Amino acid sequence: MINLIGHKHIKKERKEKEETANKDLKQAKIEELTELVKRIQAEFENFKKREEKDRKHFAEFSNAELIKSLLPILDSIDSAEKNGNPETIKGLELIKKQLTEVLEKYGLKEINSLGKKFNPEFHECLLKENNSEKQDEIILEEFQKGFMLNDKVLRHSKVKINSIESEKNE
Repeated sequence: MINLIGHKHIKKERKEKEETANKDLKQAKIEELTELVKRIQAEFENFKKREEKDRKHFAEFSNAELIKSLLPILDSIDSAEKNGNPETIKGLELIKKQLTEVLEKYGLKEINSLGKKFNPEFHECLLKENNSEKQDEIILEEFQKGFMLNDKVLRHSKVKINSIESEKNE
């Protein structure tokens, strides 16, 4: 009888140990799956943020090629204004103003260069002049206007700068 009771007790202990082990396995699996879900959720949130950023970037610069192709028209208007008669100039100024307003609405900004220090991020130097009365690397003349589109250079300003350095080197 004692063997039978001892045997039942051993079976009961074994069964309790198995149940405990199963609970531990289940708990470990739940924790593992919970971590997996958290990781996937974090990756999905990062994906959504990247997609939103890409979508915003695309929207900002989707018109860049169109706007860039319109810049020679502005250049032609500037040239005609310099060489035209007064009536023509007045009409060109109105057209230029309208075109500029439309382009500015889409994020286009003119790079102001005259009198500023040369910066290769915004300017392209075509000529240098040695003028000791002016500061070194100051922009003396602008041959072609530069433009920014949403804080990104669309076209560099083509300029002539003052270069005193060449005088020192000679």
